[in-house]
Amino acid sequence: MAPPFRLGLIGAGRMGRTHLRGLAGSERVAVTAIAEVSEATRRTVPDVGAPVYPGIAEMLDSETLDGVLIVVPTDRHLQVITEVAARGLPILCEKPCGLTTAQTKAAVAVTEAAGVPFQVAYWRRYVPALRALRDQIAAGELGTVHLVACYQWDGRPPSDEFRAHSGGILIDMGVHEFDEMRWLTGQEIGSMAAIASGVVPGGLVRHDSGEGLRRSADVDSAQVLAELSGGGSGLVSLGRFHPAGDMARAEAFGTKRTVRCDFLDPAEGERAQLAALRLQAESFAVFASGGTCTGATGADAIAALDAAARAGAAIPALS
Repeated sequence: MAPPFRLGLIGAGRMGRTHLRGLAGSERVAVTAIAEVSEATRRTVPDVGAPVYPGIAEMLDSETLDGVLIVVPTDRHLQVITEVAARGLPILCEKPCGLTTAQTKAAVAVTEAAGVPFQVAYWRRYVPALRALRDQIAAGELGTVHLVACYQWDGRPPSDEFRAHSGGILIDMGVHEFDEMRWLTGQEIGSMAAIASGVVPGGLVRHDSGEGLRRSADVDSAQVLAELSGGGSGLVSLGRFHPAGDMARAEAFGTKRTVRCDFLDPAEGERAQLAALRLQAESFAVFASGGTCTGATGADAIAALDAAARAGAAIPALS
């Protein structure tokens, strides 16, 4: 058996640790080094047999890696991608790869100029039930598809610290659904109408270097109706309050058949997500080693973020 793909993890917060749990059972990919700037977070990083460094440069100077997984706050993605690309390492970056389409385009340009493989971590593409649904739609088994609906409702809102760097509900959560919709249908997302409720008091607050205190609006739920380029419709439903636990599902309504996939069920916890994260990392290892990218490309990330930004602009409280 070939030796495991040596993956460096940058960022060991909540999502970084989720990736660690997902990769725990992989024989193809191993996290062999971790970089985390927060001293408090470093002290609580699970022992996975990998050294933990206080910075990216220290890790890259000390370790021989085959690729890097970036799981830092979204507003730092471009900065970290630029640093890693300059070292010539393949990159798997957590979604949405920046807060704006301009940042994502810049990240893509940086990786292309450096000639490094670049993939964005939209893990839904590796959920077996969703892959089966995509194949059924492509094969015409559902007939003419009139509606694809994608739902994501979290058990509770994230911390204020996380929200301050997330870009809000359409950027943080919505990009998953918009990418999923494009991938499932093979269609582009056109005009949109949206409504929202639960305006967050005071909005999101963050400190930007050189810009001081900034505030931006956010809401706790949003429903978006979109035109699809193939003639059907798309529905994206997002919410921060689902007391039973985190939930995500997709439905496709066709003239021959309707299919519903409850792929993230509160009763099963994070099992489906962890399995998909493992498959995603193993697929990235193939891509980084000269194979084909089967995950989300930079162009996919730009399209998802563009749709999320347009959806936000359609909500008066956010625009």
